[in-house]
Amino acid sequence: MRRPGPGLAQGIVTHIERVEVDPVLAARQYTIYQEVLSSAGWRVFEVDAAPEHPDSVFVEDSVVVCGDLAVLTRSGAPERRGEVDGVEAAVRRLGLRVARIEPPGVMDGGDVLQVGATVYVGLGGRTDEAGAAQLERLLKPLGREVRRVPLGAVLHLKSAVTALGDGTLIGLEELVDASALPPVRRPAEEPGAHVLPLGGRDVLISAAAHGTVHELAGQGWRVLPVDISEFEKLEACVTCLSVLVPDL
Repeated sequence: MRRPGPGLAQGIVTHIERVEVDPVLAARQYTIYQEVLSSAGWRVFEVDAAPEHPDSVFVEDSVVVCGDLAVLTRSGAPERRGEVDGVEAAVRRLGLRVARIEPPGVMDGGDVLQVGATVYVGLGGRTDEAGAAQLERLLKPLGREVRRVPLGAVLHLKSAVTALGDGTLIGLEELVDASALPPVRRPAEEPGAHVLPLGGRDVLISAAAHGTVHELAGQGWRVLPVDISEFEKLEACVTCLSVLVPDL
């Protein structure tokens, strides 16, 4: 994870109207998110803060971790590319092998959804075919199959579709080329399209997704809701604020 900086409110907004962000409340929500991860058995490692980069708290976009390989990304938003340096130092400290997306390819980690041995890559404003092809070459030796998913009016693939721990896709299929995906289960409301499986039956979800929380709990999932309202104002969701490295 990476702490939000004082300039968080100046983060990029693409598909929604900009509204005021409370940086003090955001810092509190970030800390609670950390505490929830810890309660689920995860150890939290922090990347050095990057206050010069308003979006740097969304650490998921800077790196894709698959097994012992960390693939440093190259964002389709040029102003975000400097976020990668601190993330590289962190993954090296964790002992991961490091590769990177090279020019002219671009990729954001928010466009990469890993479901078992299948890796879905969203093609849109932040990730292009050249970036997806590079990721495919890097992950093939690890036994992963990369599948492209063209996006509609949505920031990232995981802004529209995520996956539960059993591989079930959940999301808003009208925002992507649904023909490139298996069946997608529709959540009770939009924030419920964003879930972060934490292992076993644990799943992290926005506290704003009341209906989806109720549905998943009724199906035997241990649902861990977190309030991330200030980050949602910047088109973020629960996956954006962390990168899980399960094999450490």
